[in-house]
Amino acid sequence: MSEQHTYRVIVRGTWDGLTDEARARLLAEATDHGMPSMRFTEEGTLSYEAAPLKHFSMRYVVVSDAEDGEEMAAALAEERAEATLRGLGYGFRELRSTVTDLDTMKINYKPASRR
Repeated sequence: MSEQHTYRVIVRGTWDGLTDEARARLLAEATDHGMPSMRFTEEGTLSYEAAPLKHFSMRYVVVSDAEDGEEMAAALAEERAEATLRGLGYGFRELRSTVTDLDTMKINYKPASRR
């Protein structure tokens, strides 16, 4: 069995071909999808600004085989984003991802301050 790594993936995209109903729903729910909603989850969290209603991001936690690397984590997150957005009836284009491997991320600890 291969080693599993945990990845944080941000999928960004552009709204495209939104119906009047979808646009109205996004605008009505915009306050629920602002800065406070920006969390990494397996299901993904959607965030966007109402004005202008142009771009969005979705944040995911993806657990995948380490040997498959960041490319696989990005592909899995983009598939999840596509399925979610299509399920909600939202048109989109230009998905792109940024991936961070939490298992290889270097953490710089600040030294304790001296008094």
